[in-house]
Order: sequence, then structure tokens, then C-alpha cells
Amino acid sequence: MKETKGIWKVIGASSLGTLIEWYDFYIFGSLATVLANQFFPKTNPTAALLSTLATFAAGFIVRPFGALVFGRLGDLIGRKYTFLLTLILMGGSTFAIGLVPSYESIGFAAPILVLLLRLLQGLALGGEYGGAATYVAEHSPPNRRGFFTSWIQTTATLGLFVSLGVILLTRHSLDADQAKSIAKFNDWGWRIPFLVSIVLVVVSIYIRLKMKESPLFEKLKAAGTRSVNPLKESFGHRSNLKMVLLALFGATMGQGVVWYTGQFYAQSFIENVCKVDFDQSRTILIWAILFATPFFVVFGSLSDKIGRKWIMLIGMLLAVVTYKPLFNQFVSISNEKNKEEILSRLEVNTTATAINKYSHDSVKMHTTKHFYTDSSVVTEIKGEIVYVREGNFSDFKTPTPKIIKKLGNGGYWNMVLIVFVMIFYVTMVYGPIAAFLVELFPTKIRYTSMSLPYHIGNGVFGGLTPFIATLLTTIYTNDKLVGLMYPIIIAAVCLVIGTLYINNKINVEVDD
Repeated sequence: MKETKGIWKVIGASSLGTLIEWYDFYIFGSLATVLANQFFPKTNPTAALLSTLATFAAGFIVRPFGALVFGRLGDLIGRKYTFLLTLILMGGSTFAIGLVPSYESIGFAAPILVLLLRLLQGLALGGEYGGAATYVAEHSPPNRRGFFTSWIQTTATLGLFVSLGVILLTRHSLDADQAKSIAKFNDWGWRIPFLVSIVLVVVSIYIRLKMKESPLFEKLKAAGTRSVNPLKESFGHRSNLKMVLLALFGATMGQGVVWYTGQFYAQSFIENVCKVDFDQSRTILIWAILFATPFFVVFGSLSDKIGRKWIMLIGMLLAVVTYKPLFNQFVSISNEKNKEEILSRLEVNTTATAINKYSHDSVKMHTTKHFYTDSSVVTEIKGEIVYVREGNFSDFKTPTPKIIKKLGNGGYWNMVLIVFVMIFYVTMVYGPIAAFLVELFPTKIRYTSMSLPYHIGNGVFGGLTPFIATLLTTIYTNDKLVGLMYPIIIAAVCLVIGTLYINNKINVEVDD
């Protein structure tokens, strides 16, 4: 009972800090479309979105470097102080993003500053996860390691959940009028979720300062057997390097693309390809996360009984086989051609707004609302520049046409179900993986050894998923599902390697 009580304190303190770091890291991706307008030129919305997704992806690309830097520190000076440092670095960077002026104010300095801060976020997260997972695993009873470490696994998805919730709460609290609330949020309200994170970070730092060091690391320290050069021992010794490569190409690479497809690319696809309303695209994900999150613990616990390997690989197999049919359902549900329009309810409105106070030019906006029998509403917004004075020159371009779709209840909950299924796959590949990685490597180099393959697989292969998938859809414009080829191929390769070379035997002897 005493042991169980102690481990729950460890899990609680570790999970809170890790959840906050994930919140800080993912809030950028959750606001990609808003940030694209803030930090990049507005002349080409698609290019601005791709630039934002590339900046988002940059944070993932540097995560392996963070794994090397902080993994080495964790194996040299301890788990506790290393992931305390990563928390401070992450919180400071996130807060600073909320202070960066827009592109209109400082030009290209804005995206450069955001990129630098995003890189700092990536470095911090590269050191956080390995430390938290190692710390919890080294406090856990050997026969329940999958169960206890699976609680750390919930923090990535819950961090995304919290970020989406804070964004929606902020957006709706700015003004009672929906249109004004949206305008205020897009103008300056988006900064609030970044700025409030500093409060969460301070609370987590206070809690982590009270934590004790990992007992296994203290044992190594007392015996004088800590690693002198964790990087050399992790990657310079053939046997350990083999385990690092197997962890990457047989587990974390596939796990990464399944994670980011089921959550980030799904949301991006629903919003940008299916044109579903901003609020609905986020709440669909929120409900799916809420329903699916308990399964991280279910599969983590199950892995203690039957092994980690097949749970993870079956999750990858299901993703490879069903991604295209599932995403095709997104397209079908949102396609108004599959619905019956109520022609008598058609609404057409035209408004004119002056471009600026020095010109008589104005923008005339035509808004058409189509209503359907399933309660869905499709809004088309088209703009045109009106010249009221002959010969007047204006460098303003015609506003980009927009389509916004609000789903009826049936379509909405069908999308929730589909995203739930994809996050269910995420729980299969992600729930057992912390215990799997911990058991591959000896204590004295564990932080370094497990962090690198995790952050290359999850951070680079997985983190690039939204960017590469979106980029493919801009190249092959006739195929809305072409972006799925990237995660499907990566998951399939990982599935084959994992099936052939990963041992399903659980190594209960973590302490070497």
C-alpha cells in the first residue's frame, strides 16, 4: 500500500509537468490557421499555412537534439533536475511566443522570432518525455510497469485536449457577439492561451521541486557506477546501438505517424479539406479524445500481461488498412452534394466595407447560406473590390473566397466516432511504448538511449505528418486523400520491421 501511494505521487507530479509541456508544444499546432495570418504575408493563404506548419514541424525536427543534450544530462546529474530544466525552458518559450509582434508590425522578424522560440520548445520537449517516462518506470513495480507508465502516455493527448479547450474558452469569452468574438480572437485573443501557460508552469515547477530523485539512479550514484559518457555508451557500443535502431524503425517511427495522423492531421483535414467550422473541428477532436483517453491505461496494463509488441503492431496494422476509408468518410459526411437542400431557406447578404480611410475603394462581400434537411449549414463568402472613382489605383487583391460548413448532429457525431477510432489506434501504439523503451536499455544510459529513438520516431517522422500530408494535397490537387500515403507507408515499413525483429518478451529486470 505504501509503495502504491508513493508511485501515485510520482505519477501525479511527473504527469502534470509533462501535460503542461505538451500543452505548450501543441497549442501552436492547434492555432495553425490563426498564426498563419499573424506571422506570414496574407497574400497567399495556402503558402502561409504551409509556412506555419513548417514552423510547427521545426519544433519536432530539433527534438532529437534535445534528447541528446538533456538525455546526457539526465544520465549524468539525474532525472529530477534535468526535466525541471526542460519545463522552465518550454514555459519561457511558450510565453514569449505570445508576446511576438505580428508580421504587419515587424515584417519578417516576426516569423524568424517565432521559429527560434519554436526550436527552443522542441529542444525542451526532447528532454522532457524521456526523463518523465524513465522517472516513473524506475519507481514502478516491475510487473506493473506498463500500467503505471501508461499514465505518462495520456499526457500528450490530454495536453492537446487542454490546448483545444483553452482556445475555445478564450475565443468565446472575448465578446457576446460571435462575429466580434472571432475577430478579436484572430486579432489579439490568440495570445492569451500562450500567456496563461506561464501560470501552469510555475505551479508545476513548485511541485517538481519537491520530488525526490529516481531510486535506481541514486543507487548508481551511491555505487559510483554512473555513466561517464552516456552518448558514447549509447551509440558507440554496437549492441546498444542495435537496440536504439530497432526501437526507432520497429516501434517509434510507426507510433509517431499514427499519433499525428489520428489527432493533428485529422483536425487539419476536417478544417482545411472538409471546410468544417473552426469550433466544430476542435470539439470533434475534444470529444474523441475524452472518450478514447482511458484506453491508454487499458493497453498499458494489458501489455504487462501479454507483452508490448503485438498491441503496438496491431494498432499500426489497423491504421494502415483503414486510414483511407476513414478519411473518405470525412469527405462524404461534409459533402453537401450528399445532402438535400431546403431551397426556401436560402439566405443571400451583401455588405460593403471601406478598404481604408484614405480611399473610396470598398470591399463588397457576398455571403450565401445554404440550409439542408440534416440541419447542416454551408456558408459561402465571396468578395470583390469596388472602384467608385474612375482611374483610382488600388493594390488590394480580391479577398479569397471562403466556404464554412457547419455539420448537423448526425454528421457531427459520425465524425466524432471516426476520430475516436483513430485515437483508439493511438492508444494501442502509444500506451505500452514507454515501458517498452525503458526495458530495452540499462539504467545508467537509459535516459539518453530511449529519448533519441523516441524523438526521432515521434518527433521527426510523426511531427512532419501534418506538413508533408498537407503539402502532398497541394501538389496532387485531384486526390484529397493523397496526404495519407506518407503515414501509411511509414507505418507499414515499421510494422514489417517490428514483426520480424522485436522480441515480445517483457524484461522485468529494469535495474541492470
